[in-house]
Amino acid sequence: MNEWQRKSPLDWETYVNKMVKVAAIEKHEYEGWVLTVDPVSASIVLATFLENEKVSISVVLGHAVQEVEVLKEGDDETKQRLSCIFAPEESKAYSPEEHEKRKNDLKTWLETNHIPVMEQGESGSTLCVAGVLTIDPPYGPEECSSSNEIILSRVQGLIQGYLEKQQ
Repeated sequence: MNEWQRKSPLDWETYVNKMVKVAAIEKHEYEGWVLTVDPVSASIVLATFLENEKVSISVVLGHAVQEVEVLKEGDDETKQRLSCIFAPEESKAYSPEEHEKRKNDLKTWLETNHIPVMEQGESGSTLCVAGVLTIDPPYGPEECSSSNEIILSRVQGLIQGYLEKQQ
């Protein structure tokens, strides 16, 4: 086990959102912004921003890491760009206020159509329909989840129709 693998997750967390140079075995070097460090394998996930808003992702396996040198601290803009890399495209398009409005509009529409719905989760961002189906942001048919396929299909159809009428 190398020195990098012996560090704790709290130590690794200090590298997140920083530009680093990773020296690995066989004289390989990698540079990029640290997205995360896997707490089990100590592998480092690096992001490099390319032109045209594209991103290159690299993973340096924990057992291969010999040294990690911080080159630069991430500013707020960089942290925001890093946090959006793996976010679904739909959720990038809406601000928190827009998510709240979409949730409230859908909830009101469902209640108007006599479909029992309530908010759940710590922030109340998930809608729960009849206790058997959940709808997560941004509240489209794709964000519906249920183990009952019949209910899932019907509610997805209702939401799709609702969204088409909104446009």
